[in-house]
Amino acid sequence: MDKIIPISVELFVNLAAFVVLFLLLGKFAFPSITKMMDERASKIRESLEKAEDTRVEAERLLDEYKVQMAEARAEAAQVIEQGRKVAESMKAEIVAKAKVEAEAEKTKAIEAIKAEKAAATAELQREVADLSVAVASKIIGSSLTKKDHEALIDKYLAEVGSLNEN
Repeated sequence: MDKIIPISVELFVNLAAFVVLFLLLGKFAFPSITKMMDERASKIRESLEKAEDTRVEAERLLDEYKVQMAEARAEAAQVIEQGRKVAESMKAEIVAKAKVEAEAEKTKAIEAIKAEKAAATAELQREVADLSVAVASKIIGSSLTKKDHEALIDKYLAEVGSLNEN
C-alpha cells in the first residue's frame, strides 16, 4: 500500500511549480480576466440602468396615455352632450315651425271658408232677389218698373241680410 503522504521533494517541486504558475497567472491572466469581468459587470450595470430608464419611461408614457384617454372620454361625452342639445333645439325649432305653419294654414283655410261663405251668400241673395221679383210679378200680376224692382230687391236684401247676421 502506498502511503498517502507525498514525498517531501516532490512536495516542494509541486509547491514551487504551483507558486510559479500562480505568480504567472497573477501577472498575465488574472488582470485580463479581472478586466474582462469588470467590463462585463459594467455592461450588465449599463443594461440594467437602461432597462430601468426604459421602465420609468414606459410608466410615464402609460400615465400620459391614461390622462389622454380620460381627456378623450371627457371630450367624447361633451361632444355627445352638445349633439343631444343641438338635436333637442332642432326638434323644438321644427315643432315650433310646424305649429306656425299649421296655424297659418288654419287661418288661410278659415279665410277661404269665410270668402266662400260670403260668395255663396251673395249668390244666394241674387238668386232669391230674382225669384222674389218673379214671384212678386206673378202675384201682383203686372210688371214692376225698374225703380220699383230695385226698391223691392233692396228691401228684401236688407231683410235677408238682417237674418244672416243673427
